[in-house]
Amino acid sequence: MKKKLFAFLLVVMPLIIQAQNLNGRFTSSFYTFERFNSLNTSETFIRTNQALSFNANYDKFSLRTRLSFESNIGKSLDNDPRMRFYNLYLEARNLFDVATIKLGRQSLFTSVAGGLYDGINIKLQHSDFSLTGFYGGNVPAYQKLEFTDDLSNDYVLGGRLETTALKDFRFGVSYIDKNFKPVDYYALRMNEDLDPVTVLIQSKSNQFKYLSADAFYSYNTLGYINTRYEYDVNFEVTSKVEVEGRVNPTKDLGVNFYYNYREPRIRYNSIFSVFNYGNTHEIEGGIDYKLMNNYTFFVKYGDVTYNTENSSRITLGANTDYGSLSYRKTFGYAGELDAVSIYSAHTFMDGFLTPSLGLSFTLYKLSKDDDANTIVALLAGCNVRPWKKFSFDLQGQYSHNKIYKNDFRVLFKVNHFFNTNF
Repeated sequence: MKKKLFAFLLVVMPLIIQAQNLNGRFTSSFYTFERFNSLNTSETFIRTNQALSFNANYDKFSLRTRLSFESNIGKSLDNDPRMRFYNLYLEARNLFDVATIKLGRQSLFTSVAGGLYDGINIKLQHSDFSLTGFYGGNVPAYQKLEFTDDLSNDYVLGGRLETTALKDFRFGVSYIDKNFKPVDYYALRMNEDLDPVTVLIQSKSNQFKYLSADAFYSYNTLGYINTRYEYDVNFEVTSKVEVEGRVNPTKDLGVNFYYNYREPRIRYNSIFSVFNYGNTHEIEGGIDYKLMNNYTFFVKYGDVTYNTENSSRITLGANTDYGSLSYRKTFGYAGELDAVSIYSAHTFMDGFLTPSLGLSFTLYKLSKDDDANTIVALLAGCNVRPWKKFSFDLQGQYSHNKIYKNDFRVLFKVNHFFNTNF
């Protein structure tokens, strides 16, 4: 780890020294929780996390990083301490008024697969058209600062073509191929004489390979509609159809609608592909009404259809300047549930003090004839910002159910924001 950090500093220090702007955030937090070793004995842990988001900018070029260091005070947990690198990449923007390039560890956002990868992302933009391509290796467990040792079997690649040439419309087509290298492991198996023997299990690589297309239409303030289609190239089936939209008949009244057809997302070569499975159809609609610009009331109804069963849900509530209140009821194949939640947060003294309070109560059972179980959750906290660049968070969390009885936790965090121009 020390060698990697030293090499990292050799690369980034010249960029930081020449930077015109440095900005980011540093946070230090402490979190307490209790772990039971048996029915009557337990241990209390204090876990710390130091997180840094840092950007160094020079003209069209930037170095962007996001990392964290976590450990326990006292007794260590498995794999402690952990240094996680979420972002570490160089960015060159608007080169030749066409290209933006990112090189290094960066985030991947697609409807099929997400996460992090170590590689390159190139976006070419001209007029109303853009073309993006990316390729790199999957990130190891715990976001270690290591590059995959088998790029041919442990990679992600893909691209997207998008246009807004037609007024009020956006069209896009995408492709992604994400291949996972399984980890070898040893397991006990029976030989021909039915004696247990240790065998090395080596699986083939598992893969996602999808084509997708999407279209978005918006007409001023009257509403919008967003559609998406996904095709599983490996299994040669339609994987997903999604339609979502909103209509605003008046300034204060809104109508939302949603439809989803989905096949289970199974990795190619995965053992799960041998099982029989079915698709689902989901539909939801709702309305919301704004009263006096400060209160919004909403109600939604949704239904999910399985192979021979279905499950329904109803949600209603209100959002205000001081918080939100909601009630949700689920019934049918997915189980019976009644849940009420309330949350409030408000800023006082020009941002100096922001207290918050949340409470939820849930009554659920897996089927109509089962015994009911309850969950109670409570959180209370406060954010204090005495200076523009510093703030402090203190939050208490309490939950009670049949598994975790009277579980109480505390979080304390210090935030430091910085932005310096040279």
